[in-house]
Amino acid sequence: MKIVKAVVLFTLLTPLHAQLPVKKVITLNVAKRAAEAAEAEANKRGSTVVIVIVDDGGHLLVLNRLDDTQVASVEVGIGKARTAAIFRRPSKEFEDQVKNGRIAALALPGATPLQGGIPITLAGKVIGAIGVSGNTPQEDEDIAKVGAAAAEALIAAKEARHD
Repeated sequence: MKIVKAVVLFTLLTPLHAQLPVKKVITLNVAKRAAEAAEAEANKRGSTVVIVIVDDGGHLLVLNRLDDTQVASVEVGIGKARTAAIFRRPSKEFEDQVKNGRIAALALPGATPLQGGIPITLAGKVIGAIGVSGNTPQEDEDIAKVGAAAAEALIAAKEARHD
């Protein structure tokens, strides 16, 4: 009887296990290296910025405030990164909406409608984001794009080694 129960239980649980999704996440190592790449780009430009990396839920992984960067950029950088992560798109899209008259975008919970937040993706899924704040909107975004590209390249290389 115990064997029958075990077989039935195993049979019932096996399909459930097969249906569980696998979620890829950004690692702390990748986040640190993405921030380093963004920092190198900022230094190359002579920029003073805050660089923030968050996970897919918008939770802080790395925060680097470069020397002489204004303190206010810390919260703004976090907001840009969080926006890109939780809304799964660049934060600039919200700034553009406001510029085009859709001021309702200002009421979205958790949205910072300022250019400079870029999602970090793996196989089309957002696994994190980078936010940069401190200089012009375009420069912030350009630096963030370098960090996001570095993260995605590191992840792709790691995935290729494991295939």
